[in-house]
Amino acid sequence: MTEHQHHHKAQDMLAVMSRNGWRITDQRRTLANIFSTTEQYLSPKDVYDQLTGKYPSVSFDTVYRNLRMLSEMGVLEQFYFMEGGLKFKSSCLDHHHHHLICTNCEKTLTFDFCPMQDTLKLPGNYKIVSHRFEIYGICEDCQKETAVQS
Repeated sequence: MTEHQHHHKAQDMLAVMSRNGWRITDQRRTLANIFSTTEQYLSPKDVYDQLTGKYPSVSFDTVYRNLRMLSEMGVLEQFYFMEGGLKFKSSCLDHHHHHLICTNCEKTLTFDFCPMQDTLKLPGNYKIVSHRFEIYGICEDCQKETAVQS
């Protein structure tokens, strides 16, 4: 991603925050920058470590609460990894796709097929607002490594 794309992504995240009534503080701007410059999943601790460098007084609770709220706003996607626990990454706000996630190295591939386009026989009479679809597996690189080791 170019510098321009990072900036654009951070701006999009901040725009969603202010639409949700959040004051855009320096701290939140930094938070948006952290997520717009990485494609990796970050644990609350990763984010906390990056923020405390700049804002020594920030508490872990505050960071965690912000991450949870940002994922409820749809700005961040959260995934639960068996080993690493709950982690967050910025959502793709410009088009709809789903994820293939390696449980070993956490590398994520996006794919455009959406099972919701087929008629699903869902229980209850829900008006569906949004959905997420994740497939967990072992990526090609990790499979090769395992093959070499055994």
